[in-house]
Amino acid sequence: MTLNQNKQNAIAFYKMAYEGNPKKAVELFVGDDYIQHNPLVGDGKQPFIAYFERMQNEYPNKSIEFVRAIAEGDLVALHTHQTWPGNQEYVTMDFFKFDANGKIIEHWDAMQEIPESSANGNTMY
Repeated sequence: MTLNQNKQNAIAFYKMAYEGNPKKAVELFVGDDYIQHNPLVGDGKQPFIAYFERMQNEYPNKSIEFVRAIAEGDLVALHTHQTWPGNQEYVTMDFFKFDANGKIIEHWDAMQEIPESSANGNTMY
């Protein structure tokens, strides 16, 4: 797989899961094993599916925008802007590790609520 294809697959995987179809996202884009580093989500495919199905049921009107994607070696990093109910906005950084077949096998992330003001005057992006 090429770096560009891995970036496109990471975006498609995340978008599909986030927008309510995590089972299909896992079927299409995840390898045999899936290691999860987010402490709110269990390890493996089924806990991932259950988490995102719950998020879709509880927060169906959330949205995500992909600001940038960076790929190097077997890793893809996504920088996103998420808006949740009540107009809570978050910046996230997700890292996905790919196997030799171009399938996602590991995930790390960090999330920060976007503040109303900034001491430096710069945006989060």
